[in-house]
Amino acid sequence: MSTDELAISVRGLGKNYSISHQAQRHSTMAEAVLARLRHPFTSDERETFTALHDVAFDVRRGEVVGIIGRNGAGKSTLLKILSRITEPTTGRIDLFGRVGSLLEVGTGFHPELTGRENIFLNGAILGMSKPEIRRQFDAIVDFAGVEQFLDTPVKRYSSGMYVRLAFAVAAHLQSEILIVDEVLAVGDAQFQAKCLGKMKDVAGGGRTVLFVSHNMQAISVLCSRGLLMSAGKVEYLGDADEAIQKYLHSFAQPSAGDAHANRRPGTGEYRFELAEPTQRIFAPDDRKGVRFKVTHRRGRVGRMYLSAYLSDSRGTEISQFDSRLIGLWAEDADSFEGTLEFTHPWLRPGSYLVDLFICANGVIDHFAGACGIDISAVLPYPCSASADAVQYGVTLGDFHWAVK
Repeated sequence: MSTDELAISVRGLGKNYSISHQAQRHSTMAEAVLARLRHPFTSDERETFTALHDVAFDVRRGEVVGIIGRNGAGKSTLLKILSRITEPTTGRIDLFGRVGSLLEVGTGFHPELTGRENIFLNGAILGMSKPEIRRQFDAIVDFAGVEQFLDTPVKRYSSGMYVRLAFAVAAHLQSEILIVDEVLAVGDAQFQAKCLGKMKDVAGGGRTVLFVSHNMQAISVLCSRGLLMSAGKVEYLGDADEAIQKYLHSFAQPSAGDAHANRRPGTGEYRFELAEPTQRIFAPDDRKGVRFKVTHRRGRVGRMYLSAYLSDSRGTEISQFDSRLIGLWAEDADSFEGTLEFTHPWLRPGSYLVDLFICANGVIDHFAGACGIDISAVLPYPCSASADAVQYGVTLGDFHWAVK
């Protein structure tokens, strides 16, 4: 393929991070200084974590490529390298055109500057001239809907206003390559629909787009090709719908990156050793349960909390269960075990996946795809009806109708 046809070329891309594990955590500066004086030659244990390994692919000019994969697959790391936010450890990237990116809410914004000033700042970062930015200025402001607050410092914006302006700038300024991470979830449903419509226009205008999302419907509609990642590697690059099918199929199998506890994200003082459903299959309105066991690996952290995400077969995160909300904390121990139980939401028939987390000041262990939950096709309602009675929405409803 000639360079005239290429927008992005990636060869042998790798990214390693060095993770420091403190033998003991300190709650105050005084404790840390005292420990250093007592043990001046003690060094932290270090571990190398490989976020990307030998990634290689090409993207043609005008293609819209959806990048999908489980949490921790390396998608965001790849986009940060492509956006020149971080440098790769190994490999080479060739970008044929100016790159505009929206990786986090307000990436590239200065909080002390106004919305107006940040539009020009972002444009300058992208290499745009003032006349180019002025030509798009009214369209950006109209799309973002922040005209009333245009001369207010963006640090006073709500998260919704922030993301609207950030997306508007990234989508309207004329970069040849647009990179968008999963940031649209910050906005409301109306704004998300507006963003997807704008991305259709961008894609139809011949610009190259890389789009990371867990919304498989958006990937299917917007993208001509799909890139599936797993454990820092490219598993598949080809037709978008085929990539989606391979991604959904992966939920029926343990993740390669999750099979080895030491490869999982997190600082690693504690790791989940076991996670399994409390029974083989549940009714939609049953009390569902996941048994787990945690073992100590290194160091001490004090109090920890537990969290879990429940995702459907399309990767949509339906619910979060955070032990802090019910006042439960775990203490340092050689091991501990327990159960996560929940009734609501009622779940549609099918297979679901549970991601488990141990956290303190940061993530200690993220066990993506820790176990699956299967829901029976027998519905919890007293009467039968045609399929359209329950085909809409993400979950089933616990409801009652009354008529007088």
